[in-house]
Amino acid sequence: MAYVIAAPCVDHSDQSCVAVCPVDCIWGDLSVDRKLYVDPEGCIECGSCETACPNGAIMPEHKLGREWADFAWVDAAWFSDPEAARSVVEELVPAAAA
Repeated sequence: MAYVIAAPCVDHSDQSCVAVCPVDCIWGDLSVDRKLYVDPEGCIECGSCETACPNGAIMPEHKLGREWADFAWVDAAWFSDPEAARSVVEELVPAAAA
């Protein structure tokens, strides 16, 4: 079960998780993405990203609350269809509410 980056990362990506990930499975293009994404296929579940995140945005998928459950799909989808993932992020956290 991979780690997931949820709503607290949206518009607040400081990238400390990227710096500590030993397998480089956290990605995003912050010129267009409002958050970073964990590749569930590459995540080794080490937890380094969770402890590094100053926003409390990263957690194991099974610990996501109901309000953030869709972020597991968003993270996985970004690696095959970034535009679809970006669209869902916008639905989940509209820019005016971020």
